[in-house]
Amino acid sequence: MNLRQITIKDQLELKKVYFDSIQSLDEKIYSKEQKRAWSSQAWNNSNFDTSLTKGKGWLLSKQGMITAFATRYPIDRIALFYCKGKFQRKGCGSKLLHKLEDEAKKEGLDSLTTEASLISYELFLKNEWKIIRKEKVIINNIFFERYKMTKTIKVN
Repeated sequence: MNLRQITIKDQLELKKVYFDSIQSLDEKIYSKEQKRAWSSQAWNNSNFDTSLTKGKGWLLSKQGMITAFATRYPIDRIALFYCKGKFQRKGCGSKLLHKLEDEAKKEGLDSLTTEASLISYELFLKNEWKIIRKEKVIINNIFFERYKMTKTIKVN
């Protein structure tokens, strides 16, 4: 897997990764209606575009195909964190999370925050993130639960 910084030219491909990531989720965790509402955010939510264009992000690719990506926006928040279905549970998330954390440390940040899905929160917990609270949000009139999380960044 190749790791590189996201550029503006990656935007369409990143939307495809986002869509694939959500659509591949187990329907025991997220219903078809939830997946439809959530995945539509790539095209219907200006915050998505802002996170890509103004945020700092990294992507993983294999043989030229983008497989996963993550962004920070604002600088102390992990805003987007997605991996194509067939590449999930193969270390992509850990690699991206460590890169974002290392970058934040180098920039002198005290902590990072995120809103983690029912899928991703376990990866964050495994990497010493803490749950602040469980949240309930509505996206396109559909109810979702997620976790507000934080991690203190230790400066060496």
